[in-house]
This record gives sequence, C-alpha cells and structure tokens, in this order.
Amino acid sequence: MTKADYDGPILEIENLSISFFTRLREIPAVMDFSCTVQPGEAMGLVGESGCGKSTVALGVMQDLGVNGRIVGGTIKFKGRDLNQMTPEELRDIRGSEIAMIYQEPMASLNPAMRIGKQLMEVPMIHEGVDEKEAYARALEVVTDVRLPDPERMLNSYPHQLSGGQQQRIVIAMALMSKPSLLILDEPTTALDVTVEAAVVELVKDLGKKYGTSMLFISHNLGLVLETCDRLCVMYSGEAVETGSIEDVFDHMQHPYTQALFRSIPLPGADKNARPLVAIPGNFPLPHERPPGCNFGPRCDYFESGRCDASDIKMAQVPGNDRHSTRCLKFEEIDWNAPIVAASTTEKTEPGDVVLKMDGLKKYYEVAANALFGGGNKKVVKANESLSFEARESETLAIVGESGCGKSTFAKVLMGLETATEGQILLDNQSIEDVPIEARDTKTVSNVQMVFQNPFDTLNPSMTVGRQIIRALEIFGIGNNEAEREQKMLELLDLVKLPREFATRMPRQLSGGQKQRVGIARAFAGGARIVVADEPVSALDVSVQAAVTDLLMEIQRNEKTTLLFISHDLSIVRYLSDRVMVMYLGHVVEIGDTEQVFAPPYHPYTEALLSAVPIADTSIEKQHIVLEGDIPSAMNPPPGCPFQTRCRWKDKVPGGLCEKDVPPMRTIEGGHQIKCHLSEETLAAMEPVIKIAAE
Repeated sequence: MTKADYDGPILEIENLSISFFTRLREIPAVMDFSCTVQPGEAMGLVGESGCGKSTVALGVMQDLGVNGRIVGGTIKFKGRDLNQMTPEELRDIRGSEIAMIYQEPMASLNPAMRIGKQLMEVPMIHEGVDEKEAYARALEVVTDVRLPDPERMLNSYPHQLSGGQQQRIVIAMALMSKPSLLILDEPTTALDVTVEAAVVELVKDLGKKYGTSMLFISHNLGLVLETCDRLCVMYSGEAVETGSIEDVFDHMQHPYTQALFRSIPLPGADKNARPLVAIPGNFPLPHERPPGCNFGPRCDYFESGRCDASDIKMAQVPGNDRHSTRCLKFEEIDWNAPIVAASTTEKTEPGDVVLKMDGLKKYYEVAANALFGGGNKKVVKANESLSFEARESETLAIVGESGCGKSTFAKVLMGLETATEGQILLDNQSIEDVPIEARDTKTVSNVQMVFQNPFDTLNPSMTVGRQIIRALEIFGIGNNEAEREQKMLELLDLVKLPREFATRMPRQLSGGQKQRVGIARAFAGGARIVVADEPVSALDVSVQAAVTDLLMEIQRNEKTTLLFISHDLSIVRYLSDRVMVMYLGHVVEIGDTEQVFAPPYHPYTEALLSAVPIADTSIEKQHIVLEGDIPSAMNPPPGCPFQTRCRWKDKVPGGLCEKDVPPMRTIEGGHQIKCHLSEETLAAMEPVIKIAAE
C-alpha cells in the first residue's frame, strides 16, 4: 500500500493502557485513552507534567524502553496495529511515515556531523535515493523551514546555530521523508516567544503543504489554540475531555478543563479585582490515584458516593462535534455560572523610590580567539545605558528575548558582577561597584533573587528547614537556634507549605513546592527588592497561578519591590504595575502596564505582543512574525539596535535608523519609547490584541 492509497484515520488509539513495571509494582501511566487523528488534522494533547502526554507519544512510536508495556487497547496507524508489527516493519515506518520532534533540539542532532549530511541520511536510508538527489531535497526543506543562506546552513555544525535554527533543522529532518504523522513533543518550550511564533507558523504552513497530520503535545493552551483543529485534555493518565478547539474552549464540559482556564491569566484578569483561581490540592502520584474520578479530590463539584463509586467512562456531549467528557455530572453543572471571586484586594500605592539606575552599562571583554586567548579583544555590550526607577510595593516587569541583557542587569544588581559605567542607588546608597563578597549583610539581605529553575537552587542533601535556617544565619536574624527555628516555621506558613515539610528533603517535593522554598529563602531577611527571574516558567499552568498569587500576597504584606523578569507577556500583564522592554542591551520602552499594552508601541513591543499565544477564541491578533535572528551583542548593528528586524523602518526618512541610536523620548503620562518614528506614525498604530465583539 503506498502512502496515497489510504483514506481512513491516520491514527486511531482505542482504550490504550500503558504501564511501567518496577521491582515493587506496576505503575499505570496511561489508562483507557482513546483519540483519533484524521488525515491533515492537527490534534493537541494538553495537560500538566506527569499526566501521560509523552507516554502516549512514545507508545505510538513503540519506544517505551525496557520497563514500559502496552497492557490494554490498540494503536492503529493507517488501519494497522503498531503493537503487532515486527521490529523490521516498525523501523520502516519510524522516521519515514511517523516522525517525532522532541523538546530539546540538540538531543536529535549529532554534534560531530555537518547538518547537510544528517539531513541527507534520511532519504538515503529510508528511500535509497542517491547522494545528489538527497542533497537537492535537503536544500529544499532547509529553504522550506525559512533558514537564511541554506547552503551555508547545510555546511554548518549544530553548535554554530541558535536554538531556534536548530529546532528548524530538526523539523526539516522530520519532514525530509514527507511523513503522514508528525508528533511534536513540546517543540517550542525552550525557545523565545518570537522564535516560537515563527516556528509555530512554520509547522502550520508545512502541515498544509505536505498534508501531514499532527499530534501536538503541549501544556500551553494558547499554543494549541493557534496550531490545532482538535484537542484532548489529559489528567493523571486519562483523557478527561476531547473535542474541537471551539467546543472545548467555549463549551467546556469537564471540571478540570474549567479549572485550567481559571488558572491562566487571560486578558481581563486583574491581580486585585479578578485574581486567578489556583486548583486546590496536588496532582496524585500514579500509585496513589483516588477511587472513581481521578480529579475528584480537587473538584468543586465532587459528590461522595457517586463520583468515587466506580471507574468513569467517557460520555458523548450531545449536539457537538465528536465532543466527549469523563464526568458523571456534566449535564447537571451550570458551566456559565460566574466565578466566585477569591478574595479581592485593594491596589497598593507605590511608595518611595527604593532603586534607581542611571546610565548603567555592562561590557564584557572576550578574546576574539577564545580557545587560545590570542588575537584582538572583542567587547560584548550586554547592557547599554539602562536608566529607570523602582518604588516600594511596586512590581516592575522586565521583558525581552534571551540575550537582551535581562539576566546580566540582575547579576550586576545582585553584586555577582560589577558595572562598567553608570550608577545603581539602593535607598540612595551607591552599590554598582561593590561585589557581593564586599557587601554588608543588610545589603545582601535587601536584594534577593528567586531563580527560574527551583531544582538547581536547593541543596539536595539538606532538609528544607535547614536550608531556610542557613539563610537566616547568613542574614543575622534571630539571637539563637530556637528563634531561627520559629522564624523558619513562620516562613513556611508564609509560603503556604505545611510545617512538617521542614524535615523533608528537596527530592520529596514537587517543582511548585521547591519554588515556594526558594521564595521563603528570598524573603527570609526582609528583602527590600526581590528579583524574580522567570520564577514560574518551569512550573505547570495550575501551579503557576498559586505561586504567582503567593508572590503578590507576600509582596503586599512586606511592601517589597518586585523586579519580575519574564518573556511571558500574559503573566506580565496580569501582575506588573510597570513594564520595561529590553532589546540587545537597550531599554526600548518603559511605562505603566496599560501604556505598554496599548498603542503607541515600540515596534519591538508590538512584535512581542503579537507573538504571545492567548488561550481565548474571542481574541483577534495582528499577525507580525519577526524575520531573522537577534544580532550578536559582540557585533550589534549600527544605529537603532532593532533596525535589522523592524517593519516600520521605511517610515523614517534619510536612513536615520541605520545611522543613529534613537533618543529615549517621553510621550504622555511618563511613557517612554526609544524610536525614530514620528509622533504621528506612533499615534496611528493599531492595537495588536483586540477582543472580538460578541
């Protein structure tokens, strides 16, 4: 049978159950899972970590390792049961008919082999074509995935490409043999939003061009809305709701789907008036699942004796397009009832200026030939004349793509690096030249940091309580051990962790719980300023809401200044009072949140807003995909740092953008933009995000 002959569903999974076997027990990872992908259709698989999304994908690839086994149900690809195939038949199908793209592009590339050779291998192995034709096809797909200078790309090694370019090569490799099914496992998690937008656009276009069906695994509902036709929501190993994007987003019929949407910051959420609602409780471990409905213990509509009586099967939702839900009560629940608001809070007024930066610059000198130290010195301009103020009780968000200088500026503030030029005033004291080891205890405890990855910041061999007490000792808090012990327990209360966690080791905690310990440590010394560097990007959606609200609550009570570094503009819009946008070491726009999220924008802010996926079908967005990659800070472009990717450049006469760095200018209400565009052009900008009229 050729690829073109088959016209039924590409993928049919029926009542699939997958378990992993350890010496102690069988661990069921996926139970009674069914889904169908039709030709040319994109199916999204959504859920939190540990819900079984990737296990389903590995089941389709028949790649469950030594311990994994399919213990029930079938997976049919084009009508043939994959479980019944011989290893030889599977080898023919994998890579040629079913291709998979993983989260980390470097895991799929051979670092010692040129890109062209890796791409040419696919058709040469699977289809036996000669080298000349394989090269022609490699050149075609590299052009298809919109990489600049395709010949140079084919001649490069993987380490010479940026993350976004590597991911495009992996997509090109997957498309080399024109597969019927493409499985994408969180393919954009490690990428910047602007690169993510371009990759997603690319996957959609290529899906249309090649007629490929897709299984798109993600925890980002906005991304699934933009890429898929249908979706399947998973919770704790089971599919709990499946249907078309419109049905599931606008007429959800499962309490977990509803709870997920309530915990993500959509336009209109407000940290004071309409706070997010976190899902109570924790995700069950595979061998501790409750009887009956897995979501029961965390569900607002749980009914004892009914929801926990027996296993629950998927039920059809009448009147919708193949829409089904695993809920006994879906016809009794009022899905349109307004959310009972959690406690609303008063907006806190910012106090005095706590932090002031004036003309801060940070340059690094690197040898042109870094390996042998010879050659000329080159300068990396990581930060260029940053100037801003941050007040007490205020949240200032700092946004921009990787490499824009956000983390460098945080390091200088923390004293891990010293400034090249300019001034940092903390409570009117100058600290830009004082490295951390020379700072007094009060300054160290005044400026604290919550890091992106909670797994790397805790000592694995020390109990949680001991790590917090260690911070208290360093900050000189408490006169004796007993006082510090008491303060540590109060800090656990503050971050809403049970006091018995004091004796636990980090490995016994989930990601969200570890992040809370990190927050407790940062606030242990009564910090004046907390730098939160992407503090929720490594966490699940439902945990994000709880951790974000916790940060806000502590900040309100302690009157702390929060510098929130992030590339997720949805969360920035929800919790920040002011926003500072950075690009290539420059601050290109700064203003309060309303000003930055409404026109006039800096052209870069406009592109950032357009790139953010929003999980709301009533939103209309302008479509702006940035061309090209971010220039290197070692070799920045002349004139305006953004001019190489700006779509407004031709509106400025005389090539000014390529000659001069634009001045920072203040528009109304203290809103500042660093751009050469005229006042009239800026004023005429259209809003990027519009809520469609009902």
